[in-house]
Amino acid sequence: MTKILITNDDGIRSDGILRLASAAAEFGEVWVVAPEDERSSMSHSITLHKSFEVWDSPFPVPGVHAFSCSGTPGDCVRIGVLNVVPGKPDYILSGINYGYNAATDLQYSATAGAALEGAFQGIPSAAFSEDAGPVHEVTDHSLREILRAILQKPPGAGKIWNVNFPGCSLNEWRGILWDRKVSTDCYFRDTYSQELLPSGRLSCRVIGTRNFSAEEGTDLRALYDHFVSIGTVKNLS
Repeated sequence: MTKILITNDDGIRSDGILRLASAAAEFGEVWVVAPEDERSSMSHSITLHKSFEVWDSPFPVPGVHAFSCSGTPGDCVRIGVLNVVPGKPDYILSGINYGYNAATDLQYSATAGAALEGAFQGIPSAAFSEDAGPVHEVTDHSLREILRAILQKPPGAGKIWNVNFPGCSLNEWRGILWDRKVSTDCYFRDTYSQELLPSGRLSCRVIGTRNFSAEEGTDLRALYDHFVSIGTVKNLS
């Protein structure tokens, strides 16, 4: 039976990982190793020079082997592949992230970073993300169809599938677009607020402004046009 390792960066109790694990359980034996709480924007970081913990965790999807981890999403994949899943997993899935992982913002994504760690370990991997709004009709409607396709179609050596679902209704949804390029624009354009503290230090906080422009043929353009966007992202190899 196909062994599927699932992680995320929103934490093991997030709605997205529950929905992904439930769908994936229809295609194989599912193992979850996920952070105990949110680890967003940690990219591909791993823990060095100190230990982290892994422990059995209750999980509401029947038949799923689940473990919480005090480390990063990258740690979850490494420990899952090297120590937790017997004989190593056949496929690694990361997500479903709350908020798009598209365009240049992708480089900060721990959802994508975890999948890239899977590719680094030589295992076919995919990252899944959806709009941060309340409407997830397209995700729930098309997730199993997309899982069936990618589980039979590895992304290629050193690459991952990057899947993003739009936040529109099913009536507005226009379909699935494959082979989308990563947009060179930003999903959010960032600036920083600054406050001078009594100590003389500056307190800085990022302020993101949503960008609604994107080039044709890209992941971000597909999402803005109400398509599911699927493309590959290359690892550093």
